[in-house]
Amino acid sequence: VQLVESGGGLVQAGGSLRLSCAASGSTFSIKVMGWYRQAPGQRELVATITSGGDRINYADSVKGRFTISRDNAKNTMYLQMNSLKPDDTAVYYCNALWGATMVRSWGQGTQVTVSS
Repeated sequence: VQLVESGGGLVQAGGSLRLSCAASGSTFSIKVMGWYRQAPGQRELVATITSGGDRINYADSVKGRFTISRDNAKNTMYLQMNSLKPDDTAVYYCNALWGATMVRSWGQGTQVTVSS
């Protein structure tokens, strides 16, 4: 499975961005997808969603502000980010667990910068 993120950028505090993660390859075997973020000295799991969308989890730091979703017909996962804060500044990576042996794939990352 290959993953490509898009949608990052520069936004003012309080603004919104939507990240996309397009999957290709053996997408039928994806079990779980998620978003991580990497700031200097800190890596955080932001949100995860199962293949059927029936189980979703969020980090406490983003609950109520971020929404993870996926469109299996388009093989794309999204992260809608609202009420952004400067602390949300990071490189955001999408991630997928797939196959019988739960192989982990990563995207290349997309930069999100929130100015105060």
